[in-house]
This record gives sequence, structure tokens and C-alpha cells, in this order.
Amino acid sequence: MSDVNTQIDDGRARRNVAILVGAQAFLGSQITMIFVIGGLAGQQLARASGLSLCFATLPISMIVFGSMTTAPWLSHVMQLRGRRFGFFVGAIGGMIGSLIGAYALSIGSFYLFLLGSYMTGIYMSAQGFFRFAAADTASESFRPKAISYVMAGGLISAIIGPQLVKVTTDLTAVPFVGTYMVAILINAAGMLMFIFLDIPKPPVVNADSPQSRSRRDLLRDPVILVAIICAMVAYALMNLVMTSTPLAVVGCGFTTSNASDIVSAHVLAMFVPSFFTGHLIARFGARRIVALGLALLGAAGVVGLSGVELGNFFLALVLLGIGWNFGFIGATTMLASAYKPHEQGRVQGMNDFIVFGMVTIASLASGGLMNCSGGTAQEGWTAVNTAMVPLLALAGGALIWLVMRPRVFAA
Repeated sequence: MSDVNTQIDDGRARRNVAILVGAQAFLGSQITMIFVIGGLAGQQLARASGLSLCFATLPISMIVFGSMTTAPWLSHVMQLRGRRFGFFVGAIGGMIGSLIGAYALSIGSFYLFLLGSYMTGIYMSAQGFFRFAAADTASESFRPKAISYVMAGGLISAIIGPQLVKVTTDLTAVPFVGTYMVAILINAAGMLMFIFLDIPKPPVVNADSPQSRSRRDLLRDPVILVAIICAMVAYALMNLVMTSTPLAVVGCGFTTSNASDIVSAHVLAMFVPSFFTGHLIARFGARRIVALGLALLGAAGVVGLSGVELGNFFLALVLLGIGWNFGFIGATTMLASAYKPHEQGRVQGMNDFIVFGMVTIASLASGGLMNCSGGTAQEGWTAVNTAMVPLLALAGGALIWLVMRPRVFAA
């Protein structure tokens, strides 16, 4: 009887995964687009406003900051109103953000552009919950695969986004306005996908319900703590390096088109492994895959420090993408196995608040390290890659600590 129930649940889970894959692919392309041009547009507006170029990546930081501050309340909304409602909120936020961004570029307002970037962060936060939504109706055995498949939807966004940047960058008199106009249309059309989601609302908490652990108690759980640390480091390092990559590529004498191709290769590397990451986790365990991801992130830093030829940029960003995939999906799988259904809103909101809080710091640091830590783009790129070391040490140490604990704490 239990096998039949598992098959039924996974049938529904697979339908939900298919919808979420489509949303990740189509709606997610806007994030790829905006991350390619965000630093370049910020640099353009900062220069026009007489601001230091150290603030060039601040618009990207505002997107991540928007995602960080949105995660707790959006997770609570989903706990009360369901995933579908929360994803609609995210798409509307993305639409408003793109509209403000286009207008800000057209009038040359750096500060209004920051507001638009913050609103885009609402969509980014909602997209971050796609991976948890994939796990909601999945059996324990299908859960890592469901998460991995949804993340694989980013493969299509990796192809669509940078190509749309090439087509739309000079579509209007003011560079990049056309890109944001297309992002408005993507949000308007993409939100219709969520109508077909079949994910029940979480159980209502009442007097007879099990009591949720406090945030402090949740963070005392070794698996939850280490999963959050590893996800935080994987995402922050990916953002730190990717945010500064277009500035480094152009600063080292290459073209915006070269930067788009490198970011495209990076995003492909982020999501192509998702077709088998879930299977690897099911076979070898989440902890080993997270460890492999951290090792690949370290390798990306080594390649980045070894030179500034196009080949170095491509290889470093490919390793960075694969490392993020293994580290982030592995950590997400660890986290999803460590809490009860009535705790999901609190845990997921806390996780994304912490993760994107560190990503915000990383994206802020990226611009400062790239533009203000030396006299040349090469010196800035060296500073960015060197900054990976302490965070890798933190995540690696936390994972070793977890592995050496008694097996009673295993995920």
C-alpha cells in the first residue's frame, strides 16, 4: 500500500516538476539577462551621475538584497496561501522591477535603477523557492532528483538570456532599455504557468499541531546549520565571481559579446549537471557531492588567478558553475531532509535570508574588489578570486565537523 501511495505522490510531483522546470527556464531567463548587463548598466549610470565606479555592481547587489529581505515574508505567505500565490507575487515583483529599471535607464537615474533592481529581487526570491516546491509533493527517494530537475530548467534560461542580451542591448536609443522591456513581457507571460501547479497548502498550525522549533533551536541542528553554511558559501562565491566577470572581461580588452558568451557558458555549467546531480546525491550522499562542489569552486579560483586570457575566463566560470551546482543542490537536499512539514516556512525563509544575505555582501564586495582594489582590471580580478579563500575554508571546515559527528546526526 505504501508503494502505491509513493507512486501516486511522485506522479503528482513529476507534473509539478515539469511546470517548475518550465518556469525556471522561461521566467529565469530574466535573471540571466539582468546579471549580464546589471554591472555594465550600473557602471554607465554611475559614470553619468558622477559616482565612483566602485558602485557599478550595486544594482546587482540590490537585486540580491531584495531577494534576501523578501525571503522571510514570502516564505510565510506561501505557508499561509500556498506556493502558487507566492509565485504570482514574485512574477509581479519582477514585472514592476523591470518597468522601473527601463524607465530609470531612459532618464539616467542611478537611484531609481536601484529601486527597480530591488523589486526584481522579489522575483529572484520566489524563483529560489522553486527548488523547495519541487520537494513538497515528492517522496524521499525522488526528492533529490526533483530538486535537481527543477534546477536543470536553468539550462534553457542560460541559452535564452545571454542571446536576448545580444539582440536587445542596442534595440533602443539608450543601451539596455530594450532588455528590460523584454523582461517585462517575460514576467507577464510566464506567470500563467503557475495556474497549473498542484501543490497543497502546508498543514494549518493549531493547538493540537506539533510545535515548531524556534529559529535558535533550528540552527542548533547540525544538519540544518551546515546545510545553510554550505549553501551560503556556494551561492556567495558564485555571485562574487560572476558579478565581476563582465567588468573584468571588458576591462581586459574583450567585448560585451565575449562577456555574454562567458556568462552563458557559466550558466550552462550551473545547470547542465542538474540532469544527473540528483542521481549522484542518491548514490553517494549529499555530503560527498557538497564536498566535490566546494573543491570545484576552489579550482575555479586557481584558474582565475592563473591568467586573464579568454580561455582562463571560460574555464574558471565553467568550474564555478559546476561547483555551485553540486554545492547548492547538495546543501538544499541536506536541508530538505532535516525539518518537518510544519517547520518548512520558518526553515526555508531563514535559509534564504541567510544565504542571500551573504550573497548581498558578496555582490557588494565584488564591485569594490574589481574596481577599487588596484589600478587595473587584472589586479581587481586577482582580488576577487583571492577573496574566495576564507569562505571556502568556512564551508569546508563546517562539512568536516558534521561528518565527524556521531552518525545519529546524519541527514
